Parts: sequence; structure tokens; C-alpha cells
Amino acid sequence: MNVALVSLLALLAVIVVSCFSPINIGFLSVALAFLIGHFLGGLPVRTIVAGFPASLFLTLVGITLLFAQARANGTLDKVAGHAVRLAHGNAGLIPVVFFVLGAVLAAIGAGNIAAAALLAPVAMGIAGRAGISGFLMAIMLGNGVNAGGLSPLAPTGIIARDLMARGGMPGAEWANFFNTMAAQTFVAIAGYLLFGGIALLRRGRAVDADARLTARPAAFTPEQRLTVVVIAALVVCAVAWRVDVGMGAFVAAAILSLARAADEEQAIQSIPWGVILMVSGVTVLLEVLAKTGGLELFTSLLAQLSGPGWVTGAIAFVTGVISVYSSSSGVVLPAFLPSIPGLVEKLGGGNPLMIAYSINVGSHLVDLSPLSTLGALCLAAAAQEERRALFRKLMAWGWSMTAVGAVVCQLFFGYR
Repeated sequence: MNVALVSLLALLAVIVVSCFSPINIGFLSVALAFLIGHFLGGLPVRTIVAGFPASLFLTLVGITLLFAQARANGTLDKVAGHAVRLAHGNAGLIPVVFFVLGAVLAAIGAGNIAAAALLAPVAMGIAGRAGISGFLMAIMLGNGVNAGGLSPLAPTGIIARDLMARGGMPGAEWANFFNTMAAQTFVAIAGYLLFGGIALLRRGRAVDADARLTARPAAFTPEQRLTVVVIAALVVCAVAWRVDVGMGAFVAAAILSLARAADEEQAIQSIPWGVILMVSGVTVLLEVLAKTGGLELFTSLLAQLSGPGWVTGAIAFVTGVISVYSSSSGVVLPAFLPSIPGLVEKLGGGNPLMIAYSINVGSHLVDLSPLSTLGALCLAAAAQEERRALFRKLMAWGWSMTAVGAVVCQLFFGYR
């Protein structure tokens, strides 16, 4: 039996399941890794277990725990309230404020999904009261959180950094972040101009510039001030002194717990364990693929779909199509980033970093699809009477971004 082919079919099955089933593919991936790796490939169990990304797991738990605490004690809500006041009730500026706020919160460690979960109910609610298109607000918020989502301090950025380092591309996390941020910002600006942003600016005052849009939120409590201080300290230490962000996050979370600044039990329950399990499980399966020859077969298939001159556009399109239906960070990045060295070898040329940037950009530009987490969060927070039309618009936007991502990546990352 061809173990390489069986292991590759297992990965493809996992991708298909992630697109059409709510089953968490993390434990499914571990099960397949054990069955195929041990019984067909003859790998010792300890070798399979060694494929578990312990460092990545701890980093994700640490950073998500810290921001779960910040959300549990109301710090992030308070920050959002202060930020909304910056628009001074101007309808055209409100979506811009949510773009910037989403990007900042995601970039400093909350990540794209957590930032969207926090801000979507506020943003979509304000859009309804202020006469702002829910579609426009979703574009600005979704692209905003994704603009900050691949920061080396954020969960998705940490996943990309770790996978790229494993593929022989260490030290590229900041360039990866800035490239993704530029692409998301470009798309957000285009969406803002195309779908009513200029008209809102000309209109000026929001239709319902009520107290929630302009009133000063209550002052930060001592617990919330401490939370802001420890998060700011973590960001400074990680950027200025390159302190490991995962271990630093555990220190910060421990400080908040010891100071009784947040409900620890509630924060632990709020950690996105499903996403962490998904990423870790798929990584275990990919390690088995690498050891059984399945990854080499995968890269051979990818190489047949593209050439050295246009691989960046092709890979952005393929990852975008898959990401419309499945998780960018939990499925697409773990499946495709490790394949880059083999893909370059099979193609006989190509820049591994440019391909990696294309995978990260292409897979995340489509995340406003209502079948993806960010789009679903915006859709769920919209007014009931707007959801049907918004679903169609977000689906069309998500699919159109597969082509936009391919063109953008080919133009900016191709022919190098």
C-alpha cells in the first residue's frame, strides 16, 4: 500500500470535512495521524507524539488567556467605548474608527476572531442606529481585525510565524504582518469608497447621534487600569526586548489572577480551545505526512497547478477558495505553509517568502464570507431584517476576494 498517498488523502479528507461539517478536525487529524503513521507507516507512537507543536500550543493558550481576562473584566469593552467617541457622531468616520480599533486590538494580542467577537455587536448595532450600511460596516470591521490579525503578538500571526520558521523562513514575522496589513487596508479602502463611505462623509452627522455614540464611558476601574498596564508592558517587552510573547502572556495573566483583576474561571472557559486543538491536531497530521512522503506528494500536485512565474497568484487563489468554507488559521495555514520548501524545489524556482506571503494574504482576504468566522460574527450581530440581504452580499464579497487576492499577490509578490 502507498502510505504517502494514503496520508495525503487523509489530509484532503480533513480539509473537505472542515468545509462541510462542524466537527473539530483537530482530534480527527490526531486520530488519522495515529492510524496511518503507526499501523501503515510503522512510526513509533513517540515519533507521532513528537509532532505535537508544544511551543505553539503554550503560546496560543497564554495570549488567548490574557485577552480572555481583559474581556471578562470589561477592559476591552471600555476601550471600545472610548474609541467610538473619536468619530464625534460623524457617520462617515464611524466605520473608519472600527477599522482602526479592530486592527489595533487584534495586533496587540487579541487576534482577529476575539476582536471581531468583541466589536461586531457594537459595530453592527451602531450601524443600524446611525444609518450606516451593515455591509459597509462589516467590510471595515472584518478587514480591520484581519489587518492586525497576523501581528507576531496575535494568535494567527503566531501560527504563521511558527509554521514559516519550521519551513526554513525564520525572522519574517514582521514583514508578513505588514504585507497582510497593507493588503487588508487596501481592500478596506476600496470597499469604503465603493459602498457608500464618501456619501456618509458628506452627510456628516449620524442619523441617530445618540448618547451611546458621543457620551463619555465610565472611568476605568483599578482592575481595568492594571489590565491595560500589563498588556501595554507585554507589547513593549515583546517588541523592544523580544521577550517570548507566549511566556510573557502567562506572566501577565498570572499578575491579573493574583491581583484578582479578572474572573479566572470565566477567562479559562473563554479560551478558544477548539481553534487551538484544530491547529495542533492538523500539525500532528502534517508531521506524519512529512515522514511518510505524503507532503512531498502534496507539493508535487501543487507544482503541477502552477509555474515559477505565477505561483504566488495561483496559491493565493487556491487557499482563498478553501478558506471561504474553512478556517484560515486552523486548516489553510497548517496545510499549505509547510509545503513551501518542497513546492519551490518541484517548481525549479520561486521565492519561498513571497509564496508564504501569498498564502497568508489570499487565505485571509476571503474571511468575510458568512461561512467563515468573521463573516458569521458580523452577520449574527446585524439586525434581523437585514441578515438575508447581508448574507448574499458577504458571500459575493468572499468569493470575489479569491480573485482579488490572486491578482494582488501576483502583482506584489510575483516574479521575484
